[in-house]
Amino acid sequence: MSSLIEQAAERLEQLRQAGAEMPARPEVAQAIDAAPRPVSEVQPALLSRRVDIDLEALAAAGIVSPHAPRSQIADQFRVIKRPLINNAMGKGASVIAHGNLIMVTSALAGEGKTFTAINLAMSMATELDYTVMLVDADVARPSVMKVLGLSEGPGLLDLVLGESSDMSGMLLKTNIDKLTILPAGTPHARATELLASDAMIRLLDEMANRYPDRIIIFDSPPLLLTTEARALASHMGQVVVVVQAGRTLQSEVRHALATIEACPVKLMLLNQARAVSREGYEYGYGYGYGSGMSSSRPDYSRRQPKP
Repeated sequence: MSSLIEQAAERLEQLRQAGAEMPARPEVAQAIDAAPRPVSEVQPALLSRRVDIDLEALAAAGIVSPHAPRSQIADQFRVIKRPLINNAMGKGASVIAHGNLIMVTSALAGEGKTFTAINLAMSMATELDYTVMLVDADVARPSVMKVLGLSEGPGLLDLVLGESSDMSGMLLKTNIDKLTILPAGTPHARATELLASDAMIRLLDEMANRYPDRIIIFDSPPLLLTTEARALASHMGQVVVVVQAGRTLQSEVRHALATIEACPVKLMLLNQARAVSREGYEYGYGYGYGSGMSSSRPDYSRRQPKP
């Protein structure tokens, strides 16, 4: 580009010395305009926006924080995440299609699925070998951004609608090195139906295959409240069903699990379960393994021994 400008400037100087009257250096301007521009100048790439999560506030709310001292809940999610990571990275007995797509859901609303999804994402982000994307797929009632203290913005729905084909421009890069967030996106009258659309299926396939070292966690709608959650589950490699102890009926849990038969891996996590110590104290406890997984949101308050 510099050689074109220099040639144009020399030509102008020659014309001026010959006595020609010239306008204010039009050839220089034309030479500059005609010169090829770097691609980045023609169409700048969309970059992920940086956001800061208040990690101290999250730790106070009982959410795993990568830099917080070791806690009971952090230990719980270390155990919960391990089989999920092994399945996602093909380290299990068999390779699971879309194993790195993990849907966190529940039978009904208010059972702790968002709490679980965020904790899983935060815990997995401490891993050395993987990156994590947390997606707010509960598009009718998004709450991930609110819990994290962040502002809503373009996201999942905008990608499904084709408003943008660049996912990186929708992602939020956080102050946790290996964690990015995809908000629910611009509200839409048929938001839940979009989760069952062909465009959503294509997007999920792209997500699963684009970055082999990335684990993607979806906070999805409850299974018994929308049929779209069931459609979404059929394209996941793993589904974690959160059940609140002492609240959800066994029949509701069975019904919810029956709606996701197409998913290769189904795990159940028991939230807010209580156990009794040898001394007779009640306390929030961890998890056990059976046909699935179970865990609880810990309660550090101790109670009087039962008679």
